[in-house]
Amino acid sequence: MPVPLLDLKAQWKQVGKEIVESLDAIWESQFYINGPQVKQFEQEVAEYCGTSHAVGCASGSDALVLALMAADVGPGDEVIVPTFTFFATAGAVSRVGATPVFADCDPVNYNLLPSEIDRLATDKTKAVIPVHLFGQVCPMEEIVDKSKARNLVIIEDAAQSIGAKYKGKRCGQTGGDIVTFSFFPSKNLGCLGDGGMCVTNCDELGAKMLKLRNHGAQPKYYHALIGMNSRLDSVQAAALSVKLRYLEGWHEGRRENAVDYDAKLGALENIETPKIDADCWSIYNQYTVRVLKGSRDDVVAGIKERGIGCEVYYPIPLHLQECYAHLGGKEGDLPNAELAAKQVLSIPIYPELTAEQRDEVVTALKELVG
Repeated sequence: MPVPLLDLKAQWKQVGKEIVESLDAIWESQFYINGPQVKQFEQEVAEYCGTSHAVGCASGSDALVLALMAADVGPGDEVIVPTFTFFATAGAVSRVGATPVFADCDPVNYNLLPSEIDRLATDKTKAVIPVHLFGQVCPMEEIVDKSKARNLVIIEDAAQSIGAKYKGKRCGQTGGDIVTFSFFPSKNLGCLGDGGMCVTNCDELGAKMLKLRNHGAQPKYYHALIGMNSRLDSVQAAALSVKLRYLEGWHEGRRENAVDYDAKLGALENIETPKIDADCWSIYNQYTVRVLKGSRDDVVAGIKERGIGCEVYYPIPLHLQECYAHLGGKEGDLPNAELAAKQVLSIPIYPELTAEQRDEVVTALKELVG
C-alpha cells in the first residue's frame, strides 16, 4: 500500500467544496490583494492566537523579514538562530543585512538550547529567533528570561507550530515580541500556494508591519518607511479561513497518529521516537524519529522503495551550508545538530492517515532497523 508523506488530496475532499464557494465573492469583487477576506482572516488568527494584531504577508519567509525590519535589525547587528532548522530562518537575517549566529539544538527535542544565548550573545546581538521545530514550542520561559536580561528582541519562528502550546498557551502568548507563521501547503494550516503571518501584542510593531508589507506606505503613495511588497492574496486568505475552522480537529488527528506510532515504535532498539516536553502540547507538523544504528540514508532508501513517503529535516545544519562558509563554521562546532542531521527521519503523520497506512510505515521501519 503506497503511503505518501502528505496527502493534500485527502484534505481537499474534506474542505474543497467550502473553499471553492468561499472564492465566489472574490471573483465578483475582483479584489485580489488585501481584500476583505484578508482582514477577516487576520482577525481570526489574532483571536485564535490571543494577540492584538495579525499582519498577513506573502510567505513565512517574508514574515521573518517583516519582523526583523519592524524590530530595526540591520547591518552591524547579530541575531542568534538555531543551526538545525529550515534555511529561511537564517536567510531572513541575511536579507536585512544582519549576521546570523548559529546555536546548537537540544539533543532530545531539537529546539534551540537556551544556554546558547548565554554562550553566543555579544554587544552586537540585537535579537534571537527560537524556532518551534516539528510542532513543539521551545522552552520559552527560559529563553525569554535570558533574552530580556540582555535586551534582545524575541522573534518566534512558528512556521511549523500554529496552535502548538507551551504551558497551556498557544504560540502568540508565549513571550516573544513577534511570532511568525507560514501557510505553505505542507503546514498544518496550509494555503493554496505561499502565505505568511506575523502576530504581536505590541501596537507599535503591529502598525509598523502593516506599513512595511506595503512598501512602507500609509496612506497610499506616502512612504514613511522603506518597506517591501509582501501582501497576502485574498484567495489565500479565503481558503485559510475555511481551513482554520478544521485546524483543531486536524491537530488531534495528528496527535492520535503520534500516540499510535509511539506505542508501536517505542520498543524498537534502534529507533528513537519524538520526545515531547511536559510543558508542551505538540501539533506534530512532523513526526521525526532517529535512526540510532546503521545508516539513516539506507533506511530512507528502503522506505521509499516500499512506496512510503519520508523526508530528512534537515540533512545539513545551517552553519555548514556553503553560502555561510564565510562565517567560519566547521564540523564539530555544534555537535548536537550535526548528529541529528545524520540520524533524523520524518514519516507520514497527516490527520487523514489510516490505521492500515500507519501499519505499513511501522512494518517497514521494523524490517529496516529491527
